[in-house]
Amino acid sequence: MQGCVPQPRYRASLPPTSAPVSSAKVSPDAPASPIPEPPRTPLPQEAKIREQDLKARSPVPPPAAKETTKPPVVTPEATITGPLPDDSSLLAKITPGTSPQRAASLRLTEEGRKLLEAGDAPKALSRLEKTIVIDSTNPYGYFYLAKTHYRLGRYKESLSFLDVAESRLSGEPFWLAEVHALRGENFRSLGMVDKAEASYAQALRLNSGNRTANDALARLQGPSQATSR
Repeated sequence: MQGCVPQPRYRASLPPTSAPVSSAKVSPDAPASPIPEPPRTPLPQEAKIREQDLKARSPVPPPAAKETTKPPVVTPEATITGPLPDDSSLLAKITPGTSPQRAASLRLTEEGRKLLEAGDAPKALSRLEKTIVIDSTNPYGYFYLAKTHYRLGRYKESLSFLDVAESRLSGEPFWLAEVHALRGENFRSLGMVDKAEASYAQALRLNSGNRTANDALARLQGPSQATSR
């Protein structure tokens, strides 16, 4: 009976053709394995040196902002100026743009000035009175009229003409100093010593080279210094 039972056929085992597949199941919640990073190549040494040099340099400061403040306006009477040039030549004030009336008035003023310096005050007065008739805005005619009245001993009339001359001589420190110095002479002649000293000082503030004010202050301060000793 056993010999009649068919025996199982023999099968030779085949060689594996591929790697065995793991039978373990992959959990969907398991983290993925990290991907390895490629190795970093170091920077050249020259680049490091340049970077260090840049860090070592001091930063360039920004350009300073320009000041936009305006300089303070200084009036001529608030500044002590040095000696100003002699501006006694009135003919030099006649330019191509001068009106005929002003030119004629300036020529008469120059004639009156020369007559006054020569000691002929009455004749100078007649010349100078015509100057303001031709041009009533000529400040130099008023100034020399004031000087002529001072020479004639008419001190109050001289002061009146000086007020008119001063109002028309703004911006001319030389002539304003002449006005204040002559005003001081009138005050001194009238016995107003304090006002005279103030006028002389104002003249020197405008023009430190004013001879009339310098000489007058020296005369006034001389006796006071002598009595104080």
